[in-house]
Amino acid sequence: MRRSPRAAGLALCATLALTACSSSSDGSTSDSGPDATPQKGGTVYFLANAAFSHLDPAMGFDGGVNNFFRLIYRTLTMRQTSPEGTKVVPDLATDLGKSSPDAKTWTFTLKDNLFFEDGTPITSQDVKYGVSRAWDPEVGIGSPYAKKYIATTPAGYQGPYRSQQDLTSIETPDDKTIVFHLNQPMADFASVVSQNTFTPIPRNAGVTAKSLDTKPIASGPYKVESFQQGASIAIVRNDKWDASTDSVRKAYPDKMQWTFGLDGATMDQRMIAGQGDDANAIAGTIQASSIAQVQTPQLKSRTVSALGGCTTYMGLNTTRPNLKDVRVRQAISYAVNKMTIRDATGGPLLADVANRMLPPGTAGAKDFNLYPSTNDEGDVAKAKELLAQAGLPNGFTFTLDIRNQPKMQSQAEAVQEALLRVGIQVKLNIIDTATYYETIGTRSQQHDAAITGWCPDWPSGATFLPPLFDGANITDKGNSNLAQLNDPAVNQRIAEIANLTKVDEQNTAYGELDEQILKLAPVVPLLFEKVVLVVGSNIGGLPTYAIMDGGTDLTGIGLKAPAK
Repeated sequence: MRRSPRAAGLALCATLALTACSSSSDGSTSDSGPDATPQKGGTVYFLANAAFSHLDPAMGFDGGVNNFFRLIYRTLTMRQTSPEGTKVVPDLATDLGKSSPDAKTWTFTLKDNLFFEDGTPITSQDVKYGVSRAWDPEVGIGSPYAKKYIATTPAGYQGPYRSQQDLTSIETPDDKTIVFHLNQPMADFASVVSQNTFTPIPRNAGVTAKSLDTKPIASGPYKVESFQQGASIAIVRNDKWDASTDSVRKAYPDKMQWTFGLDGATMDQRMIAGQGDDANAIAGTIQASSIAQVQTPQLKSRTVSALGGCTTYMGLNTTRPNLKDVRVRQAISYAVNKMTIRDATGGPLLADVANRMLPPGTAGAKDFNLYPSTNDEGDVAKAKELLAQAGLPNGFTFTLDIRNQPKMQSQAEAVQEALLRVGIQVKLNIIDTATYYETIGTRSQQHDAAITGWCPDWPSGATFLPPLFDGANITDKGNSNLAQLNDPAVNQRIAEIANLTKVDEQNTAYGELDEQILKLAPVVPLLFEKVVLVVGSNIGGLPTYAIMDGGTDLTGIGLKAPAK
């Protein structure tokens, strides 16, 4: 579940042996590799296995759709990729906001010349309307941060469609000014307002709870031209977008077009061949079976490799009968063979073993391993000992939710095989990829466990540990606390860290909290996966660091020769 899962993008060229580092000795970029500067014009094609989960910014929150949202929507601030990682910069706002001394009141001023796709000016009231939709229990199933930090005044507010009252904790004294009153200090609120839920939505355009999921209203450089649910989507230039107001989005292509429903092997072979329109195409990370094929010099020159900035993990539902016992969860943590899971993912070129939740590059991440085993192959004896202590010497049966994708199913089968060694029978519940995150985030549909992933929304533990483990984040729908952990000590520590006024202190504390949480074993960290992309020979604007949310940062890509 990305709930979020969005990524640090901290990868460097040395991450993998396969790389298209085409920088010269003086630091300049070459004009031939994927990082070459694109030109204006042409169509970029995208090949994808799964369709986007949602087009409504209050609903979509997984890595598959976040980078797409950055093309059609704008927020008060946004993340920008750079060789050093990602940083937050102003987007609709003139700056990163002005805080009260207690960091509980934040004021932002909108830039001039901001318009929706129909030419209507974007006002502070439109930003407020967009944010207020996050309180609707059916609509606001995406990013949790608006509801987490902004005071809910009046109490019981449920968004603009259900509540007759106004959300008074967000003020709009004029068309350019928006003031947020928080329920707790948040020194980094400038990062919070980069989330999808801070997308402006025209309050007088007849938007309903469901309309944006099929008919988005663009504020970014592109607008939706055509959309076929589950099959394809195409976006074209939004002529009401003013490039002078946008320091990040380059908007090189005239058009971008996605085709969904392709299997991984087909995408790999098309990208390796690179014929016709595929010379202007990008697909997802290649399959393990294709690694050997991209070793040739010709393919290395159009291969980009990087850490994805996310953590793949298995959430354990702590409310289920056997999994309520911490010893059972710890037994599972010992029993899992992470090497076979890594091999099922494609080996060391596509993943590193993870023994903590915070991924590399996250500020304050602490290196530790509470459940060690030889070569990370699992400690069967220790697992059996814990199961016996819990009164389950013969194991038990549980159901593991998994996406309907070959790699994910291979990961699940590796878990299945490892746990069978200690008597735990794992039944696989295979769910369509397009609905997977929403399904496992709905408590009534969740089973004993699920394999998923999380990417930090900005490179801080604040966007990783609280969403996944704070008891306050357990909701019936859009539930990011997949383990449903509601531990008083963890909840208290999360609240204490939130009140720290120095960012460095917060970062260190989150590293310690990671270890505190894993002692309770609500999840099993599995992998830090890597992104290996073979792109079309005509693709430019994709340096090795341009990875965000476990995928490609699309804000600077384009074609080196649009006429081709």
